[in-house]
Amino acid sequence: MKLEEIREKSIKELNEIVVDCKKQLFDLRFKKYTNKYENATDLGKANSQIKEIRKTIARVKTVIKQKELA
Repeated sequence: MKLEEIREKSIKELNEIVVDCKKQLFDLRFKKYTNKYENATDLGKANSQIKEIRKTIARVKTVIKQKELA
């Protein structure tokens, strides 16, 4: 999710995005640690998805904090 898209949303919508991203992150980590992947490329995709979701959560939380301080 791009920063411009994040900044257009309200704080309530942003909190919902954080909750959704945390659910996705949990599911991906669960799959990763229970070895639910058939080959190494699926595991590599999961690692990159985990990284991207963590960055999205950080971006959203940063924007929430900025909006609260403004």
